[in-house]
Amino acid sequence: MKTIEHEYGDYVVSTDPARLDHDVIHRFLTNSYWAKGIPRQLVARCIENSLCFGVFRGREQVGFARVISDYATFAYVGDVFILAEHRGRGLGKFLMSCVMNHPELVGLRRWSLVTRDGHGLYRQFGFTSLARPDGYMELHNPGVYEPASGENA
Repeated sequence: MKTIEHEYGDYVVSTDPARLDHDVIHRFLTNSYWAKGIPRQLVARCIENSLCFGVFRGREQVGFARVISDYATFAYVGDVFILAEHRGRGLGKFLMSCVMNHPELVGLRRWSLVTRDGHGLYRQFGFTSLARPDGYMELHNPGVYEPASGENA
């Protein structure tokens, strides 16, 4: 897939996988509420199998989002973050604008995401609470990254 980059002041959002800093991404995710303790090799596999958007200031990665999609009908947005010291500058909104307007994703029938605290951001892009939550199902294993009882971490 062709690399796309968009500038925003001193920042750039890029889909170039070679620019992604796996250490920065893993460090953030392993301490996040949604991926606490995720192993580094699993983060690498997630990145490899997703359309990823990095936010950069110079060579420093300061944000990230990834999209899981069939590029025809559906996309799931996950692992969206801006490092704390770069928040409050509109970067989250700019990042989501780049995601939603990526040419391979425009025109999809359904988008999905899960958030505990980003509702205000995502509503700006048309996301709503589930209209029919009774129709959705999930299999969720929140402790999957934790060592099994009796194992060493």
